[in-house]
Amino acid sequence: MTQGGVEGAMTRAKEGAMTGTMAIAAHLFSVPAYEQEAQAVLPPAIWAYLSGGAMSETTLGANRESWERLQLVPRRLQALTGGHTRLELWGKTYEHPIWLAPVAHQQLFHAEAELASAQGAGATQTPMLVSSFANRRLEDIAAHSSAPLWFQLYWQGSRAASLALIRRAESAGYQAIVLTVDAPHMGIRDRERASGFQLAADCLAVNLEYSPIRPVPEPGRHPLFDGLFALAPVWEDVVWLKSQTSLPVVLKGILHPADAQQAVQLGVDGLIVSNHGGRVMDGCITPMDALPALRAVTPELYPLFLDSGIRRGSEVVKALALGATAVMVGRPYVYGLAVAGALGVAHVVQLLREELEVTMGQCGCASLQAVRQLTVLD
Repeated sequence: MTQGGVEGAMTRAKEGAMTGTMAIAAHLFSVPAYEQEAQAVLPPAIWAYLSGGAMSETTLGANRESWERLQLVPRRLQALTGGHTRLELWGKTYEHPIWLAPVAHQQLFHAEAELASAQGAGATQTPMLVSSFANRRLEDIAAHSSAPLWFQLYWQGSRAASLALIRRAESAGYQAIVLTVDAPHMGIRDRERASGFQLAADCLAVNLEYSPIRPVPEPGRHPLFDGLFALAPVWEDVVWLKSQTSLPVVLKGILHPADAQQAVQLGVDGLIVSNHGGRVMDGCITPMDALPALRAVTPELYPLFLDSGIRRGSEVVKALALGATAVMVGRPYVYGLAVAGALGVAHVVQLLREELEVTMGQCGCASLQAVRQLTVLD
């Protein structure tokens, strides 16, 4: 994006989303800078909830380390005139390959919650995935943004309850259904527990009419495997879901090549390669390490989104070079949300996009197609 484009997007964010709010501070020039600022402005327990991971946080750390150890091998003397970051997906054109991942309970981080994130996404033409655990109604979020919105579905324990949410998303204009399949149980998070974190009484998942009733196992049956885990979706539910909507269906949390192959065979429209940001399972493979094997067993142009651990635009280039169609960021835009609402979200996206574009040019790539031909060393 040109400097004029960046300024134009920021102007739209300021005028349409954050009128009367403070300007972005000069020291906020990167996602790591926003991370430090967010830690300073958020209460310690909420920061523990946002930044922590499962158990010993080995996977949380590995998500970052995996990107930092990769090395790009740039090409020289390549023509860059007419370069861009556009991509085509399911008949639609997207201006850049950075999506906003689903993040629950955004009221924890800013009073305007998902409305502010959606406004920032709209100002930067950034697709946004809206969580089942949003604190604002699906319809209100859609009304506050021109961004392409996808609905992230946590299976509701039954097909009827899940379908009710899908129908609402369809009616509100959401463009895809994303079923999260890697969290049949929330992660055991030591840091979060130690902080004493609890959701405030008014921090409600307003789109969920009720909590699924956990089955009571018969005597002698396991209370977890035959209880909460019994509510989790299985492959037959994915087939059913595909039959119920004309929207693209994407599975979030796929890491094993056999699961990727089965998803393709069942007609699933895309996969999000993710370990839930290290928040659910410790000791899990990183998405970066899983991605090449998944790309090897899926069709060349099959949509694979990479989620977890990205903090720099250069890491977006690495993900695309490894075979990702696009990437998703979660914590980075929430840092922006916590610091400056919609303007902060828009600014974080623009920072990542600027780093992406500069890195592309330095690697001799004028398009995302060229990026996919780059060599990456581990």
